[in-house]
Amino acid sequence: MPGEDPTAVRDLAEAVWPSVRADALVLVPVGSTEQHGPHLPLSTDSVIAQAIAERAAEVLPAAPADPPLVAPVIAYGASGEHADFPGTISIGHEALHAVITETVRSLALWAGRVVFVNGHGGNASTLDAAISRLRTEGHDVAWVGCGVPDGDAHAGFTETSLMLYLAPHLVGQFDALTGDTRPLAALMPDLVARGVRAVAPSGVLGDPAGASDEKGRAIVRAIVSSVARRIGAGLVDPRGRLLDRVASSPRPRT
Repeated sequence: MPGEDPTAVRDLAEAVWPSVRADALVLVPVGSTEQHGPHLPLSTDSVIAQAIAERAAEVLPAAPADPPLVAPVIAYGASGEHADFPGTISIGHEALHAVITETVRSLALWAGRVVFVNGHGGNASTLDAAISRLRTEGHDVAWVGCGVPDGDAHAGFTETSLMLYLAPHLVGQFDALTGDTRPLAALMPDLVARGVRAVAPSGVLGDPAGASDEKGRAIVRAIVSSVARRIGAGLVDPRGRLLDRVASSPRPRT
């Protein structure tokens, strides 16, 4: 599929400034540094957001001299619900709001359109607030998530399959590892009130059983197709989220 070779994408961090075209489309991945069970790395959301942004940039139509740019991932997010697990680093909603806002204001000095590609469901409300504000300031900015319709919430089948495909060397053993498998809507009141560790001591919300790199590959294809289609269509709701009139609404991940 197009997008199998992310090295072909213009990496903003590795570019020299004379090669950066003014008015370029810039994709900014947003992830987190938070626990993902005993089998997935703290960087899981960041790895996924970066990979989806790179692959989406490859399939978006653009002249060879004017490819979309992929910025370095914002690796710290709002992960307070995972704060009870060692290793988690959360900067909270207020700090993330400031990072997003100032990132766009800086990019606006030379870039054209900016799209945040979000890999962590806990960042969603902050992105809504920050992007809405930035759009009222006149900035051409929006955001899109990496959610999967009917995917489980956190460190289960969906994310384990994604990581087996994207970064298999970072995935540990997950045999017989099952967390709380209730739907996210049912879990949410407990997560808000008590945090993830009180609900699922392993840190897993879902069940990674049956996860595979081949299934991860299929999930990546689906996400990239949706993200690229949304970016290409440019339809934005009042919160600054890019719309997809074709696909069903994805279930957010924590």
